[in-house]
Amino acid sequence: MNTSTKKPRLRLAPSPTGFLHLGNFRSALFGYLLAKRWQGDFILRIEDTDTKREVAGAVDSLLKVLETMGVTFDEGPHIGGNFGPYVQSERLELYRQHAENLVTEGKAYYCFATAEELEEMRNTQAANHQAPRYDRRYRDLPLEEAKKRAAAGEKYVIRQKMPLEGSVTVRDELRGEITFPASELEDHVLLKSDGGATYQLASVVDDHIMGITHVTRGDEWLPSLPKNILLYQAFGWEAPVFIHLPLILNKTGGKLSKRQGDVYLEDYLAKGYLPAALINFCVLLGWHPKGDQEIFSLSELEQTFTLEGIGTSPAIFDLEKLDYYNGHYLRQLPLQELALKAKPFLQPLLDTAPEYKRNSTFIEAVVALEQPRMRNLAELSETTAFFFQDNIEYDPSLLIWKKLSSLEVKNNLDAMILRLEALDAKEWSSSYLEEKIIGDLKEKNLPLGDHLWPLRVALSGRKASPGPFEIASLLGKDETLARIKHATSLIG
Repeated sequence: MNTSTKKPRLRLAPSPTGFLHLGNFRSALFGYLLAKRWQGDFILRIEDTDTKREVAGAVDSLLKVLETMGVTFDEGPHIGGNFGPYVQSERLELYRQHAENLVTEGKAYYCFATAEELEEMRNTQAANHQAPRYDRRYRDLPLEEAKKRAAAGEKYVIRQKMPLEGSVTVRDELRGEITFPASELEDHVLLKSDGGATYQLASVVDDHIMGITHVTRGDEWLPSLPKNILLYQAFGWEAPVFIHLPLILNKTGGKLSKRQGDVYLEDYLAKGYLPAALINFCVLLGWHPKGDQEIFSLSELEQTFTLEGIGTSPAIFDLEKLDYYNGHYLRQLPLQELALKAKPFLQPLLDTAPEYKRNSTFIEAVVALEQPRMRNLAELSETTAFFFQDNIEYDPSLLIWKKLSSLEVKNNLDAMILRLEALDAKEWSSSYLEEKIIGDLKEKNLPLGDHLWPLRVALSGRKASPGPFEIASLLGKDETLARIKHATSLIG
C-alpha cells in the first residue's frame, strides 16, 4: 500500500545494452501497475551510461515492444515531460556537478589508482585469499593535493566514502529491514575517469530530481541497496521506497539463460505469444492475487494489483504455464482476427500452396480446426502444413494401428476408398462424412480405430491432428481420395 503523501511516481530505467529481458519486463509491469493502482505517474528513462555495451536499435525496440504490450508512460524521451532530458547521456554535466559537490563536502574523493595499481591489489589479495576490492589508498589524500594532481591532467575517478566500521541498515518494502556490515562495502566509483557517471550515481541523482517515490527492480539489485541509501544520505535527500522483486528461475532452479531457452520478450512475441497472455503470465511471476482467479486482463490488473500480493520467494518460469495462458487467449479470439494474426506465420506455406488454398475462407477453416488445441501462432506452420501441401511426406509406419499387420491396414484403407467414392461430393462435410463412415463401420461391427487411425494419418501424415472427417471436409473429395491412395502405395 502507498502510504506516502506525495503523488506516486515510478519508472522504468533500462540500459540500451540489449533487448527487453522477461525479468526486466516483469519489473516494468509491476511498476506500471502500481502507478496505475495508486493513480500516479510512470516514467521512462534511458540509462545509457554503459556506452561500450550499448546495442544499436535497442531503445526503438524497447519502445515498440512496450507499446505492443500496452504498457504506456506519462513521461519519457519519446513524449517529453517536466523533468527531461530523459536520456542519461544528455545529463552528464549534472552528474559531474553532484559528484564534485560530494568531494567538496568530504563525502567523496579523487582516486588516482592506475590500472597497474588495481591489478597489483587484486594479485596481492588473491595471494592472501582475500576478496578483490579497492584498498582505499587515496581516500585520505588531502583535497588540495588531489585537485592539483587533477588539474595537472592526472586521470582519476571519484569514489564515495563508505563507513569503515559498524553496519548499515536499510529497508526493502517486501523484506523489511536488512543490515549489511560496513566491512562488505567498498568505496565505489561515482564518476569514471572519462567523466561519465556510474549507474549508482546517475540513477540516484535522476530518481531524486525526477521525484521518483518507488523503485521496482529485481532481487539481484538488493546488494546495491546500502550503496544507494548511503548516497541519498550523503546528498541529504529522502530515498524512495525500494521494492525488490523475487528472482525468476527456470524449472531446475537456475537463472534464466539464453542457452536454456528464450529470455527476451521479443522472442515470445515473434513466436506468436499474445501480449495479453505474456502479461497474465509475467504478473503471476511473484504476485499472488487474492482468491482463485488466474486470468486477468491488463485493465483488470490496473484495478486489482497490490503491493501486498508480491512475494519474496523465487518465481519459477514454466513454459507449459505460458502455453496454457496463451492457448486460453487464442481460443477467445474471433476466428477472423485469429486468422489475420496467424497469416504471417503461415505465409511460407501460402507462398507455395495451390491458389484455392490461399484464400481467406480456406485459411480461416484451417485455423478454426487448430484453434481448440493451439498454444502459439508460430507452431501453426508445422501443425497445419499438410493442409497447404500437395504432397505430404511421412513415415509409413505411422499408418499402422496397434497390432494390425501392413496388409490389414492396406485392406482397411482400400475399403475406406470404396466407402468415400460412393459418397456425394456435393454433401461433403465433416458431419456428413462422420455420419456415413461411422454408421457403416458400426453397422458392420468393425473396430473404429482400425479404420480411422490409418485414415487420419493418410490425410495428415501426423500422429496428432484434427479428426479425419474434419480434415477430409477441407481437402475435398478428390484430394482426400488421392491421399489415401498414396498411403496404400506406401505400405505395399
